Amino acid sequence: MSADLFTSAGESAYQRIRTDIITGRLAPGRRLRLDALRRDYGASISTLRETLNRLVSEKLVVAEGQRGFEVSPISAANLREIAALRQLLECHALRQSFAQGDLEWEARVIAAHHKLAQMETRMASGDRSDTDLWKRYDWQFHQALVSACGSQVLMHAHAAIFERYLRYQMIALSYRGAIAAAEHLAMKEAALRRDADEGCALLERHIAGGVEHALATGAIS
Repeated sequence: MSADLFTSAGESAYQRIRTDIITGRLAPGRRLRLDALRRDYGASISTLRETLNRLVSEKLVVAEGQRGFEVSPISAANLREIAALRQLLECHALRQSFAQGDLEWEARVIAAHHKLAQMETRMASGDRSDTDLWKRYDWQFHQALVSACGSQVLMHAHAAIFERYLRYQMIALSYRGAIAAAEHLAMKEAALRRDADEGCALLERHIAGGVEHALATGAIS
């Protein structure tokens, strides 16, 4: 196997396992047996070890010494900690983005919100058939809001913490309906007005509301 093919196979396994952890298909606390993963993801044992160690560094997998690997557990305390860090990073990036964003940035925000609003309308009608797409549009909207912050380091840090937060939302299947949709609309309007104080206040309520709603489902203890 060439180096390029090996890299491609390794990256594919990494992306698929990572996605399955974030979406809850690989449940919190599940033992990750290499033989089963090789069968399910079509990667070699050495590639899987490398992939799992990479996910350990992202706090999505726990290494249990001689016992192997398992999906990182979840807890209410960890969710609150992740949410607080997301709030800190996203508000800082949002302030920078609101100050520096140009017309192209405004167009990204408007386009991302349009897609999210359409999906939220579907969800409100009772169509929950594509929650993965809904959360992807949610991510794209929040990423668009901060995309003019001018710092790739900040963008990467925000993406990493957002995905750890997203994992909890997917596991709890937490959708707040009209409240979240109204908050998204208000954040878009604050962005277009360049009102960073209002944007951060809305974001804080949005994240806090998401945490409490997820905990109220009983899926996280």
